[in-house]
Amino acid sequence: MASAPLRTRPWHGIMVATALPLRDDLSVDYDAYAAHVAWLIENGCDGVVPNGSLGEYQTLTDDERARVVRTAVEAAGDGSRVMPGVSAYGCAEARRWADQAAGAGAGSVLLLPPNAYRADPDTVAAHYAEAARSGLPVVAYNNPYDTRTDLTPDLLARLHGEQSIVAVKEFSGDVRRAYEITELAPGLDLLIGADDVLLELALSGAVGWIAGFPNALPVACATLYRAAVAGDLDTALPLYRSLHPLLRWDSRTEFVQAIKLSMDLAGRPGGPTRPPRSPLTGDQETAVRAATEKALAEGHH
Repeated sequence: MASAPLRTRPWHGIMVATALPLRDDLSVDYDAYAAHVAWLIENGCDGVVPNGSLGEYQTLTDDERARVVRTAVEAAGDGSRVMPGVSAYGCAEARRWADQAAGAGAGSVLLLPPNAYRADPDTVAAHYAEAARSGLPVVAYNNPYDTRTDLTPDLLARLHGEQSIVAVKEFSGDVRRAYEITELAPGLDLLIGADDVLLELALSGAVGWIAGFPNALPVACATLYRAAVAGDLDTALPLYRSLHPLLRWDSRTEFVQAIKLSMDLAGRPGGPTRPPRSPLTGDQETAVRAATEKALAEGHH
C-alpha cells in the first residue's frame, strides 16, 4: 500500500471544521471547546478550523469570535494547526479577522468570497487581495450554493496568480473541477470541501480535507482520508460506503444540527444550535440517529 503524502503546509491534512459547544442557555462553553480541539488532534486529525459555518460564526459576537480563535490556538498547542474562518460581508472586516488570526498565532485562514451578494471577478479579487495583506496564507472557500458567487477554476487561477490564495476548499460538488483547477493553477492546493465527495477528490489529488464528521468520528474519518489519498481502495471504498449515509449530511442545509447530534450520540460535546437554526425535524433526527448508531455499532469512532 502506498503511504499518504506528508503534511508539509499548515493547511494540509485533516483540518476539522469544528462545531462549537453551546450550553443550554446558548452561551459558548469554551472549556468544552478547548478539550474537543485537543481530543481531535489526539485522535488523528491534523488541525482545526474554528469560526467556519459549522462553528456558527455568523451568530457570534466579536468578542466570542475572537476568543474562539485564541482558545483553539492554545488548545492545539501549535498555531500552525489552526485555520480560522475569517469570512465577512466586507473587505475591511475580513482583513480585520485575518489580522486577529495572525495576532493569535494561527497558521492560515479560510475565506469565502463576499457573501452578501453575487460579486463580480474584480470584486472577488480585491476581497482576497486585502485579506492576504494580513500576511497569513489564505485558503479560498468555494461554496456557490450559499454565497451565489462561484470561484470557478479560471477565477481561482487568477487569485492564485495574484498570490492572494494558496489553496481552495472546493464545495461545489463537481468533482470534474479538480482536474481543471490542476491544469489552470498547478501550484494551487486542492482541499476536499464536502465530506460526501471525499474519495473522489482524494483520488484526484487533494492534499487536505476541511472536514465535518471527524467532530464525531475522528478515527474512522482519519483512516478513510489517509487510505483515500494513498490510493488504498481496498481500505477506503468499503469504509466510504459504510459512512456515506452519514457523510452526505455535511452537504445539507441542516449540517450543523446533524453533526452536533452525531457528536452527542458519540459522547462528544455537540449540544444545541443558535437561532435561526432550529432543531432537526423528527424524520431528520431519526435518519441522522440511525446512520450514526449504525456507524458506531460497526466500530467506527
